Amino acid sequence: MSTSLRTLRPLNGQHISRTLITPNSLCRRKNFSPSDRWETASQFNANSPTTTSFSTSASAYANTRLKPVDLKYTRYLPPDGGNQTREAIVFLHSLFGSKRNWHSVANALSNELSRPVYALDLRNHGESPHAEPMTYPQMALDVTHFIQKHNLERISLVGHSMGGKVAMTTVLGRYLPPSTIANLVVADIAPIKGKVSRASVSYFEAMKKIESMKLKTKKEARNVLAEWEKNPGTQAFLLTNLIVPSDPSSLQEYAKFGIPLDILSEAVPDIGIFPYEPGEVEPWTGRTLFVKGGKSKFLNEDAIGVARKLFPSMELEVLDAGHYVHGERPNEFKQLIVDFIKAEMA
Repeated sequence: MSTSLRTLRPLNGQHISRTLITPNSLCRRKNFSPSDRWETASQFNANSPTTTSFSTSASAYANTRLKPVDLKYTRYLPPDGGNQTREAIVFLHSLFGSKRNWHSVANALSNELSRPVYALDLRNHGESPHAEPMTYPQMALDVTHFIQKHNLERISLVGHSMGGKVAMTTVLGRYLPPSTIANLVVADIAPIKGKVSRASVSYFEAMKKIESMKLKTKKEARNVLAEWEKNPGTQAFLLTNLIVPSDPSSLQEYAKFGIPLDILSEAVPDIGIFPYEPGEVEPWTGRTLFVKGGKSKFLNEDAIGVARKLFPSMELEVLDAGHYVHGERPNEFKQLIVDFIKAEMA
């Protein structure tokens, strides 16, 4: 059962004002260091320049040391394989996630909507580079860099949890010209400041314990992880990051995680926050869909109220699921996106 709030307004394309939070002010305290029709590919040269300036917020990057990394991705092409840029759908995953989390949904959407779909690995996740800082302005810059390098047009930007905050930061910060993003879909996360869940924090402890034990197999790691997390689905999700020795008999190789646990654990406070509040930034009036997990607490009534202030054209849909709405209800989640995008085309 779902509920909808439909008060669509046209995109006004206005820039944010000069008194707003900028990436420079947000990050000043940081010390920066420098298948069939789908394919996995790397991005462009890591020496490419900072993203092109557009608005007050984006132009602030010209005076900062923030530089984008080249994100790894999987591309899903429509049946005819011709269109690789127009009306693309771009997926952004959650903390501990990767581009692989979107495979079934992305492949189905590319087929049904006949448009290209890109699933990205955000920095410090999947196959993308390990780099600091792990902040939302920085991650939004990485995504902007990817979109510009691939010349993507009129995209639908879809993000879950941490990826949802990256997507919201990208549109609210006016990192791209207004015509670039046609639709925004945010899965079970709110544009508010908060703390990363206790469970997520505990996972770092579990992962570090697994690495310290010099284990050989995923089964051994799962038994250790069970001390912190009982849900088999969540265990499997976390262990997608585990790299096990190709030869279990080797005395030199042990199971380790492919994500940088030190960088991510130190970035927990930054992952919990959100860089904008109502009144600090001009609302984004483009087409926006929030998808809430009915069993999840991440999008409560107060948080939805904040979301409406920042995204006044938002629609809200509720699925009978927990936080991982796209994993628990992939067909229903996919259909919500199909219906939302087709409504724009009607």
